[in-house]
Amino acid sequence: MKLSKYFYVTLRETPSDATMPSHIFLMRGGYIKPVSTGIYSMMPMGFRVIQKIVNIIREEMNKIGGIEVDLPVVQTAELWSESGRYQAIGEELLRFKDRNNHNMVLAMTHEEAMTDLVRYVLNSYKQLPVMLYQFKTKYRDEARARGGLIRVREFLMKDAYSFHTSQEDLDRHYQEEYDAYLRIYRRVGIEPVVVQSDTGIMGGKVAHEFMLDTPNGEDYLILCKKCGYQANREIAKFQRVPFKGDENATLEKVATPNSESIDELTKFLNVPAESTAKCVFFDFEGKLITVVVPGNLDVSEIKLHNLLKAKELYPAEDSLIKSCGMVPGFASPINAHDTRIIVDEAIADSFDLVTGANEEGFHFKHCNPKRDFPKFEVADIAEASEVCKCPCCGELLTETRGIEMGNIFKLGTKFSESMGAKFLTAEKTTAPAIMGCYGIGVGRLMASVVENSHDDFGPIWPKSIAPFQVEIVPIGKEPELVELAEKFEKELEAAGIDVLVDDRDERPGVKFKDADLWGSPVRIAIGKKGLANGEVEWKFRNEKEFTMVKVEDVVAKAKAYFAE
Repeated sequence: MKLSKYFYVTLRETPSDATMPSHIFLMRGGYIKPVSTGIYSMMPMGFRVIQKIVNIIREEMNKIGGIEVDLPVVQTAELWSESGRYQAIGEELLRFKDRNNHNMVLAMTHEEAMTDLVRYVLNSYKQLPVMLYQFKTKYRDEARARGGLIRVREFLMKDAYSFHTSQEDLDRHYQEEYDAYLRIYRRVGIEPVVVQSDTGIMGGKVAHEFMLDTPNGEDYLILCKKCGYQANREIAKFQRVPFKGDENATLEKVATPNSESIDELTKFLNVPAESTAKCVFFDFEGKLITVVVPGNLDVSEIKLHNLLKAKELYPAEDSLIKSCGMVPGFASPINAHDTRIIVDEAIADSFDLVTGANEEGFHFKHCNPKRDFPKFEVADIAEASEVCKCPCCGELLTETRGIEMGNIFKLGTKFSESMGAKFLTAEKTTAPAIMGCYGIGVGRLMASVVENSHDDFGPIWPKSIAPFQVEIVPIGKEPELVELAEKFEKELEAAGIDVLVDDRDERPGVKFKDADLWGSPVRIAIGKKGLANGEVEWKFRNEKEFTMVKVEDVVAKAKAYFAE
């Protein structure tokens, strides 16, 4: 492909809203163009990368028995009501009415549509297992679109769904998907961190996320370097170490002026944060939820959402807190009323704690929750951090950040039961299909590759998904340079190598800067001086220096490199 005949653009300046490397370089290299917040057009350079990623995913899905289909993105509200998600999902699901006044949605995921497709065909256990997948545009009305393709509103997704006769068969296929995902990420140059995760709106009890470990990630990951425990911080478990002082000490009210925060309180009383009981308040359907965790930990809102089965959960207003007998900044459940109290497991087994006295400027010392709190529930409600111990081996946990590149879920019968995707068993009874679902955001994966592999000048694409594998740069318009570039192009393309020839009448510096933005693994520069010696410049994108290669060796060297 000659650049003079291609549709492209490069930007010399970084867009003002771009801060992440992937956003910067995908914009500057002309891979994507913004249309609206979180909505992008895929330009030719970007589309080439996307198609190569799609082909890799398709190959790996087919290897494990996947069958490709194509389902609509516009779906009826009735279909989503069958699963209960039309009512359960908030504003991120885009709803509208068609011209016949029917309630419709733009699908953000396809569990309902795929279950509907399978129930149309499914009769017997002999038809199972089956795994169907598609590459489909989704729409999620994301409130906080950010980072270019990292968090968008419209996106291309590979979503797969499997249907089984037994939990054991789902477990078997789940492992196949897990292994296929590892192969996909490794083929694009990424070694993922696989963590246990929240099942969210998908339902089910088991889920894993495949993460890119990067400081630009929006997710926090909890890891154990000793035994390998890995989980998203939202749902990570940890060993509780209850604080235990004097179990028989009586409750004592002490003055704590200007001590509304845990940091201020611990400094004033000279006590460790883990010896305090911190209250966090939420408004759930107009009722006050009082959550109590150790002062050195935070509340996991995901754990709380799951416990309450909450669609929406909001921070409580001071007026609601006060109406239940508590004083913000100096609060505790002691003498509180008309509130649901949930304490973390660590608090339930602790005593001799410091907590609020529900009076401005005062706290209680020597609090024993089992003795002093009104009726409360005990739950795993605190968020893990680096001060916590591994739930498996007791080692201190570590924390890192990551970008979610894909996820897999064991759905169970959440959708098949409610939507009637059932089959006749060998014993002549009726049973719902047991389901799994498996997703990869294709655009986000492209951006993740850039986050994982770039320098100050642009992306460093792996051979497998580079828009062009070789870029040929003639330094001048002399006939001998042009002819050699065309010869290389023809022979390399005949060998199945994607080639871009920069045949523009531009300065070498301009061409080289653009070549860095396009990230071809190999750049071949043809100049008069080198050609006089029968040589050209050969430069790998991931190396700073070039080497001189004999003209007659170039094609063979390229073939050998891309065959590896």
